[in-house]
Amino acid sequence: MSEQTVQGGTSARRVVVVGAGMAGVQTAVALREQGFRGPVTVIGAEPHQPYDRPPLSKAVLLGKAEDSAFDVDFELLGVDLRLGCEVLGLRPAAHELDTEAGPVPYDVLILASGAEPITLPGTEGVPGVHLLRTLDDADRLRPVLARQHDIVVVGAGWIGAEFATAARESGCAVTVVEAADRPLAGALPAEVAAPMAAWYADAGAELRTHARVEHVEPGAVILADGTRLPADAVVVGIGARPATAWLAGSGVELGPHGDVLADAHLRTSVPDVYAVGDCASFPSARYGERLLVHHWDNALQGPRTVAANILGETPAAYDPVPYFWSEQFGRFVQYAGHHAAADRLVWRGDPTGPAWTVCWLRENRLIALLAVGRPRDLAQGRRLIEAGRIMDAQALAEPGRPLKDATAD
Repeated sequence: MSEQTVQGGTSARRVVVVGAGMAGVQTAVALREQGFRGPVTVIGAEPHQPYDRPPLSKAVLLGKAEDSAFDVDFELLGVDLRLGCEVLGLRPAAHELDTEAGPVPYDVLILASGAEPITLPGTEGVPGVHLLRTLDDADRLRPVLARQHDIVVVGAGWIGAEFATAARESGCAVTVVEAADRPLAGALPAEVAAPMAAWYADAGAELRTHARVEHVEPGAVILADGTRLPADAVVVGIGARPATAWLAGSGVELGPHGDVLADAHLRTSVPDVYAVGDCASFPSARYGERLLVHHWDNALQGPRTVAANILGETPAAYDPVPYFWSEQFGRFVQYAGHHAAADRLVWRGDPTGPAWTVCWLRENRLIALLAVGRPRDLAQGRRLIEAGRIMDAQALAEPGRPLKDATAD
């Protein structure tokens, strides 16, 4: 940092956080927990009290909870929370943000603007087409489920599966259409994702793969092969992209997916500006590549590193073992690590059964695992990945043997 840095957290520097989701809120919390006493402002585009997103596709959507607001007392923390305020641009030379409410000066800026759902081309303005990313989205979808409508879900990824689960639980007829040959095609290799296709039928949902949407009209989804699917409602879950369009012309370097290119300390290419959460990618020494992680745990862990780097003289590097979970079709699915560079895959258990695990190895070291209904495997495996332990592949394949007892070193 510049000569403005003051040890011990007594700095008068103004810290401004763009984004009031998990990453933004946790950055403000971490700053206070680590002793920062200067002014902290958090700016959020939505008018709602900051909230957690995972319950939106579960408890909130099913009407089991009104909202999922964070249990954070911003007044007690001394955090200036500005909601319903869209940030329009960044002028680094002036150390100012442009917002709907006028310019906001900063000494240190944290970009935590998150991600936004990718829309299906041609559906703008078509009635009955929904996304599921915000509290307002969930509020609009709740009566759809309550009326037990015929629903078409576009995309068999994590969010598509979670929504289909909730819709079936509500008694809706559900058809899921996926352009690829399997669910989770962008996240998992074919042999791992293939057993998951049966989960849809088991839950009474129809999964159509190799199904590309030609267009959507009121009351129907038309596929490229001419198939017409009745649809009282259409829910689009085809991914998300970093919400960074507002940074155009700012000098903040972006990657090919619109991600802010943060360094190992979560600093951007612009002085005094950090980035964290869904909007930012970071170089992982552990995996030897840049990672863009759109998951809750990354938005929880990254802020601690940002706060430490704002406050400390010795920069802290950010290199977590990525982790996420999904609840779908009565199964608890957890994933830790990053399997892209694996040279071996080991199964633990029968993938047609209710509980099984897949482990990915590189040079006999565990680098990632997917656990279905085996939370102990996930907990032990995550620690083994962090430690870089060498595994005994034969022992690893025994589902009754604890993962921690399948090491070779």
